[in-house]
Amino acid sequence: MAAGARFITFEGGEGTGKSTQARRLVKRLNGEKIPVVATREPGGSPGGEQIRALLVSGDADRWSSLAETLLFYAARDDHLRTTVRPALSGGRWVVCDRFSDSTRAYQSLAGGAGSDLVDRLEQAVVRDTVPDLTLILDIDPHTGLARAAARAGQNDARFESKTAAYHQTVREAFLSIADRARERCVVIDAGGPMADIEREIWAIVHARFLKA
Repeated sequence: MAAGARFITFEGGEGTGKSTQARRLVKRLNGEKIPVVATREPGGSPGGEQIRALLVSGDADRWSSLAETLLFYAARDDHLRTTVRPALSGGRWVVCDRFSDSTRAYQSLAGGAGSDLVDRLEQAVVRDTVPDLTLILDIDPHTGLARAAARAGQNDARFESKTAAYHQTVREAFLSIADRARERCVVIDAGGPMADIEREIWAIVHARFLKA
């Protein structure tokens, strides 16, 4: 990672507004003339997007948690090699909508794939490309799922169709991850107005990375 480059990830359950807030942060950074790459997982690279199509569509039980984990890390390997690491090496910031914390929350902790598998894949694939800051948007799963259901074009709603208990476990998993990585993770209440959340996120980013 080149000096000055930053890797920021957005995490959270369904309907938290994280994708919207990631886009708004990128717009803010552009306004500050900071070179930034906006990306997402699964996806963010040609190979990653092909695997994304397998992961986010179809029936809820299309894949086992083990298969999902392996597919996510295959996509992540391509994404890191093709998009993230070249951007960081070139001195650009990277803002990513989901990263490996999502795999740990959804597949490992909620899905039962196990932390040992994710730990090994993390060491092999992610290595030292760890986010400088992870913003975890938190909301009651029932509210989040209602928001997600109201979105137009539900062609990628496979995970949203999983059970309410699953999504509650995902929420608890993200909060547990944040508690274990307090220096990296910040939990944000996603239940308020979008503009207020945007200001809170910008204040965090500015204080950590831009304040003179």
